[in-house]
Amino acid sequence: MSAAGPRDGEPWLGPRAVRSADAVRDVPEDPCPYRTPFQRDRDRILHSKAFRRLKHKTQVFVAPEGDHYRTRLTHTLEVSALSRTVARALALNEDLVEAIAMGHDLGHAPFGHAGEHALDDLLRERFGRRFHHNEQSVRVVEHIEHGGKGLNLTCQVRDGIQHHTGSVLARSLEGQIVRLADRMAYVNHDIEDAVSAGVLDERELPAQEIAVLGATTTERLTRLVGDMVDNSRDADVIRQSAEVGEAFTGLRAFMFDRVYLTSPANDESERARGVVQSLFSWFIDHPDALPAAVADDAAGDAVLRVTDHVAGMTDRYALRVYRSLFMPREGPL
Repeated sequence: MSAAGPRDGEPWLGPRAVRSADAVRDVPEDPCPYRTPFQRDRDRILHSKAFRRLKHKTQVFVAPEGDHYRTRLTHTLEVSALSRTVARALALNEDLVEAIAMGHDLGHAPFGHAGEHALDDLLRERFGRRFHHNEQSVRVVEHIEHGGKGLNLTCQVRDGIQHHTGSVLARSLEGQIVRLADRMAYVNHDIEDAVSAGVLDERELPAQEIAVLGATTTERLTRLVGDMVDNSRDADVIRQSAEVGEAFTGLRAFMFDRVYLTSPANDESERARGVVQSLFSWFIDHPDALPAAVADDAAGDAVLRVTDHVAGMTDRYALRVYRSLFMPREGPL
C-alpha cells in the first residue's frame, strides 16, 4: 500500500470520501513530500503522450472549420471542472475525481465514437474481440505509456477510468461523479457546437426538457450540478432526482436523434469509419510496417499491436497515413 503523503488525515473530507491513505499501487512507491497519491496520478496523466494527443482527437465534428469547437482535450477539461465542483460540494476527494477525469478518455480512438464503433465492429467480426474506449484507456495507463511500463496509477484512479461508462459503477463515489459529469459535459457542449455548426437551431431543443433543465448551457449545468449535489449528499451512490434525470435522459436522446446519428455528423462518421477500418486492415496485412511495440504484452499479438497503434492515432495523423497508403500522389505515373 502506498503511503498517504503530506496531507494524511485530510480532515476536510467527509466520511464517504476516499482518503489518500487508502491509495494503492501495484508497485509500491515512497510518498511524495508535496502531493497526495492522487495528485501524482493526475500529474502523470497530464504529462503523458496520450493526454497531449487528445487535442487532435474529435469530440463530435470531424476536422471542423473553426477554432472554437470542442476537442477530446477540451471535453476532458470540462469534465474535470464539473467533477471537482461536485466533489467539493459533497466533501469528497477532489484530487481523485480530477485524476479520473483527466484520464477517462486517453484510450479514445480517432474520430470520436465513430472510430470506436469502427474498431469494435471490425474486431468483433474478424477476431471475436471487442474495443471499448474505457478499457483502452486503462490499457494506456497500465501498459502503453512510459515506453510500455505504464504509469503505475493507483487502483482507485484506474477503477474510475474503467467504469466511467458501461453497466458497472465505479467503487468510489468520486468515480461515479466523473461518470455522470462526463455525460453532462458532452450533451451540453455538443449542443453549443451543433448550433455553431448550423446543424441545430436552439429553438428546436425539446421544450419539456428545456423547461426543467434551463434554456442556456450555464442554466442547464447549474441545474444538473445542483441536482446531483442535493440528491447525493446522504446517498450511497451519486444520483439525480427523478425529474432532472428524466429530463436529462430525454435531452441526451434528442441529441442522438438530431445530431449524432443524422447528417452531416453521421455522413462524416461513415467516412471516418472507413478510414479507421481501412487502416486497421492494412496494418493487419502489413505488420512489419508497425512501429516498434511499446507494450511488452502486445509483442506477440499482432491484432493487439494494430489495435493499440490505430486507437492511439490522432484524427490528422490517421488521415495523413490514410492518404499516404490509399490516395494517389501527384506526379507522373
